[in-house]
Amino acid sequence: MDALDRKILTELQMDGRLTVTELAARVQLSVSPCHRRLRDLERTGAIRGYRAVVDPAAVGLNFEALVFVTLRWEDRDTVSTFEQAVAAVPHVIQAQRLFGDPDYILRVATADLTAFQELYDRRLATLPGVQRLTSTLVMKHVVNDRPLPEQPATP
Repeated sequence: MDALDRKILTELQMDGRLTVTELAARVQLSVSPCHRRLRDLERTGAIRGYRAVVDPAAVGLNFEALVFVTLRWEDRDTVSTFEQAVAAVPHVIQAQRLFGDPDYILRVATADLTAFQELYDRRLATLPGVQRLTSTLVMKHVVNDRPLPEQPATP
């Protein structure tokens, strides 16, 4: 991947609805080579897809919490069963496995505190393998949906 590919990725992260003509103009490339590079980025998986970024508040999801999960055991079966179960909870909009303690962090969006409490009690606390859940409420997003940087960080 060269600097031009990175520019294409940056532009598409800012506006995924650009036409190939608009994209080519922004990265200062003619349309055919730009289209070829775009297809290559899609084919290799550098671009995993296109989607709309929806404002949670606009669809009634005004409450967000981060839930830290510690598992009882970390064997392959427990981890796999937990991950399948958490993936089936629609209000978990992001889940990441971590090194150290806790084992996972879940980003959860609900309508309000009451809805979060119900989700917590009925679904999250009953996830398989869970030893402990700790939650914190999101007050405000300072950086959200930022495009990836054009250049990898240098040490």
